[in-house]
Amino acid sequence: MNETNAGGVRQRSVEVVVPVHNEAYVLDDSIGRLHSHLEESFPFPFRITIADNASTDETWCRAVELGHRLPHVHAVHLDLKGRGRALKHVWSQSTADVVAYMDVDLSTGLEGFLPLVAPLLSGHSDLAIGSRLHRQADVVRGPKREFISRSYNLLLKLGLAARFSDAQCGFKAVRTDVFLALAPHIEDNAWFFDTELLVLAERNRLRIHEVPVDWVDDPDSRVDIVRTAVDDLKGMARMVRRIATRRVRVAGVPRRVPVPHVPAPRAVLVSHPSSSPEHLEYAS
Repeated sequence: MNETNAGGVRQRSVEVVVPVHNEAYVLDDSIGRLHSHLEESFPFPFRITIADNASTDETWCRAVELGHRLPHVHAVHLDLKGRGRALKHVWSQSTADVVAYMDVDLSTGLEGFLPLVAPLLSGHSDLAIGSRLHRQADVVRGPKREFISRSYNLLLKLGLAARFSDAQCGFKAVRTDVFLALAPHIEDNAWFFDTELLVLAERNRLRIHEVPVDWVDDPDSRVDIVRTAVDDLKGMARMVRRIATRRVRVAGVPRRVPVPHVPAPRAVLVSHPSSSPEHLEYAS
C-alpha cells in the first residue's frame, strides 16, 4: 500500500474487516452495501476483508464468491471462533495505515465510517470508536439491550476508570502501528477484546476519538447476552488485577505524527481473489 498520488504524496489506506460466523443469509447484501458505499464515497484506498471464523454453514463459500465478484473484497478463514481472534489475525497482517471493523448486520450507519477513520489517517488520533451512548447518537433498540449496554459501560467507569463511552459498539478503527504494539498484550479472543484494547490504549495515554452513530438494533442478533456478560465481567476482573500490578503499560507504543495533506482524488485498492495480502494493486 505504497501508491502515491499525482503530487507524489503517498496515499494512506484503510482495511475494514467484517468478522462473520454463520452469516450466509445476510453476507451478500451486507458486503454489497458496504462495497458500494465505499466505492462511491470513500476518498481513500480501501480493502474489505471478510473474516470467517469457524462457520459451519455456507458463509465461507459465499465469502469466496464475493471475493471473486467484487474487486476490493478479500476473504480469510479461521478454524476457531472468536471476534477478537479474527480481528487479531487480519489486523496483525494488514499493510494498511488504519485497520477497522464493523458488524456484518451493518446496524451502524455507513455515513459514520469516514468520520471514524479520518482522525486516524490525519494523525490526530490513535483509535476511534462509534458510540451509541453519545448524546448526539441516534439509536433504535429495545429497553433490555439499552439497559445492559449502559450498565456495562457504567461498570467500566466505576471499576476501570474508563473514560470512553461505549466499549462494545461494533464500529471501531485503530492505527495499524498502534495495534501492532498493543496486540501482544491483549489476552481476550472474543467479545471482551474491544474493551481490553480500549483500556490498554487509555492506560498508555493514547487518544481515542468518539463518533456519535446512527444505530438500529438487529432483531435477529444471535449474541448470547448472558454468556457474553459473564465473560465481560471476568475480563473486567482480570483487567483490574493488571492495573493494580501495573501490567498495562506497553513499551514502544508509536505516537501521533500529523499528516499535513488532504487526500487527492481517490485511488481504490483492488485485491484479486488469488492475491495474498502482500500482493495488492490499485485501480483509478
